[in-house]
Amino acid sequence: MEPLLEILTDNARTSNETIAQMLGQPVEAVAARIRQLEDEKIILGYKALVDAEKAEAERVRAVIEVKITPERDGGFNRIANRIARYDEVHSCHLMSGSYDLLVVVDGKDLKDVAQFVSGKLSTIQGVLSTATHFMLKSYKEQGTVIGVDETPERLKVSP
Repeated sequence: MEPLLEILTDNARTSNETIAQMLGQPVEAVAARIRQLEDEKIILGYKALVDAEKAEAERVRAVIEVKITPERDGGFNRIANRIARYDEVHSCHLMSGSYDLLVVVDGKDLKDVAQFVSGKLSTIQGVLSTATHFMLKSYKEQGTVIGVDETPERLKVSP
């Protein structure tokens, strides 16, 4: 990955001036490259990483394993794209292993997620089975440790 993308991936709020200084390039060149990456849909967006517990965001997140029958001439893509379009879907990934898609879903509560699975996801032609796992607590998100006291705990030394 190019260094500019690495910097923005680590912290999307890094200013163009700081990036230019880090890369030894003019600010105008950095700004132009960022615009180009956005236009080419390499940079798809910018989001804040929020500790939902501290923000008191009432939501439930579930990880759903989905087994599907691939379609002729479409493979997994048509079904995966259809699933990805639902508002409840946070992310959708093609996987290797015992299931085909990993779908991350957000809902208001357990019932909301259950209704999505039974009413929308399971009814799609080609979906063979689902297995839903509810996320109880997050400790690390997108490379950032969450909800941990910043004071390092010293390990006990024994003779």
